[in-house]
Amino acid sequence: MPAVPLLLEVCVDSRERLSAALAGGARRIELCARLDLDGLSPEPELLEHALATCRVPLHVMVRPAPGPFRPASPEFGRMLRECEQLARRAPGLVLGLLDHEERIDLPRTRELVAAARPAQVTFHRAFDRVCDFEGGLEQLIELGVSRVLTSGGAPTAWEGRARLAALVERARGRIGVLPGGGVRADHARALAAATGATELHSSTPFVLA
Repeated sequence: MPAVPLLLEVCVDSRERLSAALAGGARRIELCARLDLDGLSPEPELLEHALATCRVPLHVMVRPAPGPFRPASPEFGRMLRECEQLARRAPGLVLGLLDHEERIDLPRTRELVAAARPAQVTFHRAFDRVCDFEGGLEQLIELGVSRVLTSGGAPTAWEGRARLAALVERARGRIGVLPGGGVRADHARALAAATGATELHSSTPFVLA
């Protein structure tokens, strides 16, 4: 029986990493700045370079500042502007907001999703802090989010594979579940088999054997 086709998304924060990812098997790029801070909005020069040269779908991080995923009003305003400016330039945007109870910030996420249209929206690993995974997944579906990037709340996707499998099953094609966190070539196929996922996220490019 042939292996299920898998899509590898690679997260990059520089021209060099972008080139390496494209040469190394990435079929989608998440573009950001400062991977050491869990990803921020990319600098304009890198963004324009990627928009002009990337030959696979480009999903752009919208996160102006590090820290908890509860931006103050000025930062949220910048997120809205970034979504509006990128909505028709990039096929996808990556974002995530939580409230003070570690739940998805529904009103503000709804605003961002609306500003991002027609681009797809991925809710990033802020989801791993949500106190109710199943309820949170349903909320993202209701908001029209295309996929959620998550390790299943564990330090790595491999460690969280049981919960990831439950999320994939619950999603039932209504939203994509994108395992991320420590994903490497030596266990990528096993992770996909264990979770039922058809897409994987890594900061290291590799060819899916």
